[in-house]
Amino acid sequence: MLYLALAEKGFFPYEEFDTLRDFETRMQGHPSAKDTPGVELSTGPLGLGLSASLGIALALRLDGSASRVYAVLGDGELNEGTVWEAAMSAIKFKADNLTAIVDLNGVQLDGATEDIMPVGDIGAKFKSFGWNCIECDGHDIEALIGAYDKAASFKGLPSVILAHTVKGKGVSFMEGLSKWHGSPIGNEEYRKAIAGLEDNTGGR
Repeated sequence: MLYLALAEKGFFPYEEFDTLRDFETRMQGHPSAKDTPGVELSTGPLGLGLSASLGIALALRLDGSASRVYAVLGDGELNEGTVWEAAMSAIKFKADNLTAIVDLNGVQLDGATEDIMPVGDIGAKFKSFGWNCIECDGHDIEALIGAYDKAASFKGLPSVILAHTVKGKGVSFMEGLSKWHGSPIGNEEYRKAIAGLEDNTGGR
């Protein structure tokens, strides 16, 4: 989705998508600020996003900007200690222009989050750090917008939105399965996935 957004902004042609994850492509699985136009932060190491977002949020505040910063995290990413270091720092600096969104689907790269490294009650953990915690259905656009509005109106502390989702939602053979976390699909699987999505959306 990042590459699609950048292509729509004119950073590179759509045709370059044919090289996705090929050797020496600019369309790597983990975006590279060095190689890919429009990418401002190289990512890949989990836990990096919230720390970087906090830094950006604090810099914006120093500049007197009213802009807000949003960091999207996977629930498996919460295994990383750097996430919780950033969570503590965000409270210390009262970064109320920062919102973290946790994609809470219970599945990570190589299995269920509860099997790999149980995190427990994520909402309770963020609340114990001092964050404003909001929960919603991550597949409900109106609910998400409402959660964003609540976060933006909350002053004095950062907010976290726990967006409950189903990994691979709408594609029957992918739902809830870790094997599709980073696996490419073939032409027949693609056709089956699109047909399933069209059935679920009435062709929209």
